[in-house]
Amino acid sequence: MIINDPIHGFIEIPKGILTQLVKHPAFVRLNRIEQLGPTSYVYPGGRHTRFSHSIGTLHLISEALRILQRKGCDITLEEAEGAKIAMLLHDIGHGPMSHTLEGIFVRGLSHEDMTTLLMQQLNQELDGRLTLALSIFADQYHKHFLHELICSQLDMDRLDYLLRDSFFAGVREGNIGAERIIKMLNVKDDRLVVEQKGIYTIENYLMARRLMYWQVYLHKTAMAAQEVLHSALQRVAELIGQGHQLPASTVLSYFLHNTIDRQFIEQHPEALHNYILLDDSDLLSALKEWMNSEDKVLRILAANYVNRNLYKAQEVPSPADETYMMQLQEQAAAQLDIPLKDAHYFVRPLKVSQMLYSTKDDHITILMKDGSVRDISDFSELLHSEMVDRRSERYYILRQRGL
Repeated sequence: MIINDPIHGFIEIPKGILTQLVKHPAFVRLNRIEQLGPTSYVYPGGRHTRFSHSIGTLHLISEALRILQRKGCDITLEEAEGAKIAMLLHDIGHGPMSHTLEGIFVRGLSHEDMTTLLMQQLNQELDGRLTLALSIFADQYHKHFLHELICSQLDMDRLDYLLRDSFFAGVREGNIGAERIIKMLNVKDDRLVVEQKGIYTIENYLMARRLMYWQVYLHKTAMAAQEVLHSALQRVAELIGQGHQLPASTVLSYFLHNTIDRQFIEQHPEALHNYILLDDSDLLSALKEWMNSEDKVLRILAANYVNRNLYKAQEVPSPADETYMMQLQEQAAAQLDIPLKDAHYFVRPLKVSQMLYSTKDDHITILMKDGSVRDISDFSELLHSEMVDRRSERYYILRQRGL
């Protein structure tokens, strides 16, 4: 199978298990989940999918494994295939709107947890052929560097999404030197390292990631769209709890009317089957139905999202004052003619944060010319002490437009 990708060009998917997985409904579903969720309301071109991103990461890890094998790293054909499978499937646990609604439909489980559960189900279906991939994905395999290619501060996931998201969003900040980074990779003491001559490329990568977060992923209008969605689904949960019947697809209704968590999934085998049927289209069609709801709060929220009448985001220097928030809620209740107890749906505080580089997480390690290794923060001119392990925070008050 050959896929023509706008980022990496022609990508060849080897025959066998990888092609079989690309064609599986659990993976095909990713074509129906947008990579950036509601961020496309800010960057209209950003409507690419988790499917294309996952194919891109498969290409990058294939290149990385080839480079490492050429440099003498001990990677068997079975290990390479296992790492490729884990990389290909790393996002199958995402729900509708990707990160935007994580934790909404399934409680207490991250998308990585859901990926593990779905991979385990696929492993049973495919007679254990994903056992090694599961071990690598969970960082339980004895060659730790294989897991780092999939999940670390310098993994193939991040390299692809920075390139892909910046390309489709139409911003230049994420245009990193992924090809050079991969060529500079090596392994030392079972850890993924970057050769010393790649230092400046890594600094560019870290700065690009920081800029992409503030300019794209944490853009205030994208955050406003996300909060409108959260508000609508919180209202739906409240109404369902009061016994109201709301129109939705069968699969979406399943997740709205049940408390889905790990225990529920273990006791209800159909839960994972329903999960791989749940995608963006279920939510969007429901929102259009809810625009005609008898409940005024839900009606306004659904129309806000569908018609892009998003919250106005006011940046403030510190967390919102409770007295001021109450004044805004009273104003919202009066202008929208709704009870004061429901005004919080239209006036909400928001805090967003981002960290350039953490030494407490897995490290980006530089392999020096003399064979020693050092953390990049030890000598990087970019990563001075004020930027390492420090979160940049911004505070907003989100409110219904017109208030």
